[in-house]
Amino acid sequence: MGRSIARRLVSTLATAALVTAGLALPMASASAQTGSATGYAAQNGGTTGGAGGQRVRATTGTQIHQALCARPSTSTPIIIEVEGTINHGNTSKVSGSGCDTADDVIELKKVSNVTIVGVGRGAVFDQLGIHIRESRNIIIQNVTIRNVKKSGSPTSNGGDAIGMEKDVRNVWVDHVTLEASGGESQGYDGLFDLKNNTQYVTLSYSILRNSGRGGLVGSSESDRSNSYITYHHNLYENIDSRAPLLRGGVAHMYNNHYVGLNKSGINSRAGARAKVENNYFKNSKDVLGTFYTNERGYWEVRGNIFDNVTWSSQGNENYPAGPNPQSTTSVSIPYSYRMDDAGCVPQVVAQTAGANKGNRVSDGNCRSQDPGPGDPGPGDPGPGDPGPGDPNPGGPNLSLGAGADGSSKASGTSYGNVIDGNMSTYWSPSGSTGRISVKWGSTTTVSAINIREAAGAEGNIGSWRVVNNDTGAVLATGSGAGVITFAPTTLRKINFEITSSNGTPRVAEFETYG
Repeated sequence: MGRSIARRLVSTLATAALVTAGLALPMASASAQTGSATGYAAQNGGTTGGAGGQRVRATTGTQIHQALCARPSTSTPIIIEVEGTINHGNTSKVSGSGCDTADDVIELKKVSNVTIVGVGRGAVFDQLGIHIRESRNIIIQNVTIRNVKKSGSPTSNGGDAIGMEKDVRNVWVDHVTLEASGGESQGYDGLFDLKNNTQYVTLSYSILRNSGRGGLVGSSESDRSNSYITYHHNLYENIDSRAPLLRGGVAHMYNNHYVGLNKSGINSRAGARAKVENNYFKNSKDVLGTFYTNERGYWEVRGNIFDNVTWSSQGNENYPAGPNPQSTTSVSIPYSYRMDDAGCVPQVVAQTAGANKGNRVSDGNCRSQDPGPGDPGPGDPGPGDPGPGDPNPGGPNLSLGAGADGSSKASGTSYGNVIDGNMSTYWSPSGSTGRISVKWGSTTTVSAINIREAAGAEGNIGSWRVVNNDTGAVLATGSGAGVITFAPTTLRKINFEITSSNGTPRVAEFETYG
């Protein structure tokens, strides 16, 4: 990554502490839960954990249980600030009206409104996992969980670093480090497992590494009650498989960095639907597909980078998405989110993911193509090229006679309004961001588009991406309406994705040119 890209990356990370030479970052830890839940954890009423409740310090697992049990009820909000090493020797069952605990595992069972957060010098759960069961509104932040075993000695939590099962709702796991030292034959199981009706979960800014199994959603092909899971800005490193394994339900993966997926990666099966966008896959095998079963799953792909990824041949119980991954479904995401370019992901994730990073986050504005002085950037005009507001590119408007669709539409607007040649009609998304697309019945070569805003809405479009819907490749990024040029691309559908706005976007015409 060049110096100009690094400077832009610095500006995108939401803390002044990052503005240091070479992006060197001082280690820091949280003093309490910070930030707000993102992704699906922010849906279904949201995830706030123990916000507003008493703060209790714990240096042993038994003290964590005591803090839970001392509450007046199982739903009384509490923030448990953990410092030091939690292990089998200091974690015992505690009884009380506000808890249902067990020896040798941190048990969040039949409780709600709880935050566990690492503070001070950090919190390490050594060979001891966290089990969430029949609970809701839980936050786990800024902790390290390592070497949890299901066989050998000692054992904890079925071998899962973090495991959720049976009627779990709204869990946000953020800035954690989950690691093992091998696979099932060495006694380890999954790092992040969701089973038996677990929904509305987000895993963000975390590290999962050195394990045979990254994690699963659904314990068997028949366990399809789990859904609405978001994975973003995580590092999966040296994982054999399950990054994750999905059985049924909907999952959203964006801005994750996958390095060294040794056997398979995102395994969508048993009818699961995964939206996989702006991720960076490196030095890995079969990073997306349906594996080890004939019960197929589905995926929508866009904006990903596949760097030294190898693909096996399709056959019985083996259906890799590559070598040229194409979308097999469309997944609508109900929440707003901002994405860094896939080319930024390795650097962004390296500086933000994991425990003891000060809970730093990205604002999603990093762009991987940063032009040098005098060089045009994505969507910027080159010498002699039209810029925003300039006359149309030459040739006919290919949108006339084409089709259109989008992610959503506001009441009284229509997708077809952007291809009717009439500036008095328009499309608006149902929210402040959204996608509008032009599509053809056969492949068409496009090298420029012109986005024309309706009268009275000039300047409402903020940042955007132009995406080849067929492959998920990002053709251009920028902000504001007008003419956007890029290398000639042959496709059947092109997307204009509005990722931020200054008011309600109103696109009167989405013109396309060869």
